[in-house]
Amino acid sequence: MKKLLPLIYIILLPIFVHGQITTPVVRANFGVDGDLRANFFNGAILGGNDDWYRNSGTGGEGIIDTTGAAFILNKYATDPNFRKLPFFRGMSFPQFSVINNRLLIDGIFMRDYHGDDSTVFGSGSSKNGMSPAIWSCPPSQSVPDKNQILDIFMHVRRAGPGGTDSLWLFGGVSIENTTGSRYFDFEMYQTDIFYDRSTQKFSGYGPDAGHTSWQFDAMGNVTRAGDIIFTAEFGTAALNLVEARIWINNSSLSLTPGTFSWGGQFDGDGNGATYGYANILPKATGDFYTGLVNASTTWAGPFQLVRDDNSVVTDYITRQFMEFSVNLSKLGLDPYLTAGDVCALPFRKILIKSRSSTSFTSELKDFVGPFDFFRAPRANAAAVIPIFCGNTGITDINITNSLPTSIYKWSTLDGHILNDSVGPTITVDKPGTYIVRQELMDGCISAYARDTVVVVADLLCFPLKTNIIDFTAEREGVNTRLKWTTTANQSTSFFQVERSKDNQQFHSVGIVTRQGEGEMSTYSFDDQVQDLENPVYYYRIRIVDNNGYTSFSKILIVSPGSNKSLGLAITPNPVQHQAHLVFSSDHEANVEIVIYNNSGKIVRTLRDHINRGTSMISVDGIQQLPKGIYMIRALVEGRTYMRKMIVTN
Repeated sequence: MKKLLPLIYIILLPIFVHGQITTPVVRANFGVDGDLRANFFNGAILGGNDDWYRNSGTGGEGIIDTTGAAFILNKYATDPNFRKLPFFRGMSFPQFSVINNRLLIDGIFMRDYHGDDSTVFGSGSSKNGMSPAIWSCPPSQSVPDKNQILDIFMHVRRAGPGGTDSLWLFGGVSIENTTGSRYFDFEMYQTDIFYDRSTQKFSGYGPDAGHTSWQFDAMGNVTRAGDIIFTAEFGTAALNLVEARIWINNSSLSLTPGTFSWGGQFDGDGNGATYGYANILPKATGDFYTGLVNASTTWAGPFQLVRDDNSVVTDYITRQFMEFSVNLSKLGLDPYLTAGDVCALPFRKILIKSRSSTSFTSELKDFVGPFDFFRAPRANAAAVIPIFCGNTGITDINITNSLPTSIYKWSTLDGHILNDSVGPTITVDKPGTYIVRQELMDGCISAYARDTVVVVADLLCFPLKTNIIDFTAEREGVNTRLKWTTTANQSTSFFQVERSKDNQQFHSVGIVTRQGEGEMSTYSFDDQVQDLENPVYYYRIRIVDNNGYTSFSKILIVSPGSNKSLGLAITPNPVQHQAHLVFSSDHEANVEIVIYNNSGKIVRTLRDHINRGTSMISVDGIQQLPKGIYMIRALVEGRTYMRKMIVTN
């Protein structure tokens, strides 16, 4: 369908002009000033404002995780081909975290391919109104340097800590050429759209001519959210236009939407298209978007910038970086306004594109993505003891990847929960099916995820009488000597000694048969560990009684090194969910532990006490930390130990 006559655009132009700001501003405490630095605004130090990265100052936060920046820059220096590869980083905080009284929902940085780039569109064959199914992406296609995307940024937050505060979207893009007008589309999908570089094809797009259409009831209320596109036009010196569009059936233009107004334009795949992108405007007057280019040379961030000629530079040249913000609440696209749910997600995937001219239907050129957004970890629950011996027992059921801002609500129809049914852990004392509902924050209407745990009963089993006391494990020469005493010796058939590297997979290292006729008896076993290389090992005793039933002792941890003070070891390493800090000491001591991320920021502190011999301190919630390399500093009575921890969640 053709665009409406230019007269309509002229009529609407004052609305667009009134709705934008092209001077530096701070929105929801995030600086929109053509710069990447927190605590820095409009060319000067300003404490307290957030931005893409933190470089200096106090108060404000850097949104993008900088893990591995030093490694990447080193690889850039030693391997020019490494500069051609893309990479991405998420937020430096867990999704849906409240930081400095703002709800940070998600954020991402992505570097595009350089050199052999197959994430480009074929000449004249791909346009915004077409289905991704028929977009053409040749294996190698050059694009004009003013359309060559280098890096992109995106961040969504609320202006306050709650789900009803104004919802803001921030976008940034750096390009190769700095002259003339540049045109970009930030397209947001409801489906899991995917691009396969090997086939140069898109998949997973929506059902309505390649997209997901917005749907309305007869009163204009949104009944289903669909795909969104923000098109930004940057001139040589400033942002000229940000236009919001949504994918609809053209019959929806006859309705009067409840939260926004139609802007008068509709573009699909040719004249008479059933589906297409219609532009929208806020019902309320006032500014709803901001944006500008960098007016002078400015820092390109901790990952620096790789130019189209494969050179690496530390700064953006003038007009090379552009950023904008949109108040989604004022524009009427806030899920709280359209769906009445503070936790509904406005989109799932993002594709950022450049195009050849100001026309919305002009040729598409370069693209980055699609990539995930609003993807917090989905609840994964597990029982500590999934099988009860007999019809009774007690066990904890835990969320293994809990988020501090998520609400976990438990229920059961046939089991029994002993404690509070809200939280990341419950205690149960009856076999049954236990269901957890995850809500991303307090006040959600919809569930983000669910998981189910089944605790079963072995009715042929009965609790063992055998009891292990005084179980110890210490290094003696080339061996680990294990000693234990049982108080029910007569009911025991044998003891199986088991060892593990990771406290998960145990294997047998020896069997000790029952000795003596008394009810109490003491046993020992030597396990040769001289040639073992793991920093620590875990031991347990499997007790098998005369009827063949099994129980286990507690688990002990031993280092294969000498009995002298060994300092600190981390296991497992790399870490996914829980880190175990293992101390070997010849006396009791207090210990202070500090964990730093790759930029030197403290992410965790704790204090504990270690005993003589080998002690283990567990650090939970590692899955909440971004992937990367961390340093652990342990201070034990004036002596400092430093160890590297790799997080691979």
